[in-house]
Amino acid sequence: MTSSADATWLEEADWQRLRGAHEARVHAWTEPHLARLRRGDRHPVYDFLFEYYRFKPALLRRWHPGPGVWLKGESAREFLRWREYRETADGVAVDPASLKNERVASVRWLLAMLRGSRERPAFYGCFGLHEWAMVYRSPEIRHAAWPMRFPAAEIARIVEAQPVRCTHFDAFRFFTPEARPLNRVQPTRETSAQHEQRGCFHANMDLYKWAFKLAPFSPSELMVDAFALAREIREADMRASPYDFSALALAPIPIETSEGRAEYESLQRSFAERATPIRDRLISLCEKLLIR
Repeated sequence: MTSSADATWLEEADWQRLRGAHEARVHAWTEPHLARLRRGDRHPVYDFLFEYYRFKPALLRRWHPGPGVWLKGESAREFLRWREYRETADGVAVDPASLKNERVASVRWLLAMLRGSRERPAFYGCFGLHEWAMVYRSPEIRHAAWPMRFPAAEIARIVEAQPVRCTHFDAFRFFTPEARPLNRVQPTRETSAQHEQRGCFHANMDLYKWAFKLAPFSPSELMVDAFALAREIREADMRASPYDFSALALAPIPIETSEGRAEYESLQRSFAERATPIRDRLISLCEKLLIR
């Protein structure tokens, strides 16, 4: 392997080794998911990232080196099946200039949103009430296969006893109609970027979504690092919900208590810190893609 300030050249043995390591890492997550699909089972925590974001396991398994990495060897020509790759005397690499014009505006929007969420002060006072607001005073339960920790009246009391302060539109849009007026922030699809902030569980989970949407330009290491963090956040998100997942060995985070709220905030701060370098890598990637 050789490199310069802005480029890296990988011999075939080196990039094949990196691809194999990536596939092995992803296999530990995708194979249990596919096995559950074959059995007709569903895990409310670990299957969420595949179902909600709608990115197929096979696409997560696919390795891409990212911009500035040139792959050497005859086998590297297999990457030319994707129009974003090109071949020169230096080898095969993904070409940022191949970004379609219709995607440029999306990348600009994403860059502005990521920069804004990085610079905006983190907020740690929501305490995971979004999942509670999604079942507030409603006969319909999103995860109906699982029991609730409290009866409906008690869930309503817990929600009403605390300020609801969800800043993430893609969580807020699932609030019940009765819960939406309780939220101190009223984000819309159009204003969503103005509210994104790095203390939010869902904003940090979404870093995986943004990395995936930038494929095949996203380095697979970035995508999988984002997925790994999102998976941990989803687990904490469900533990803090009103559902009872004790049968899955997921102990609740009792945000209805001061101790539980302190635990939730501690996790928020930890996830925000761990998400920072992932967000920074996404910002750097967007900047590279916008150099025309």
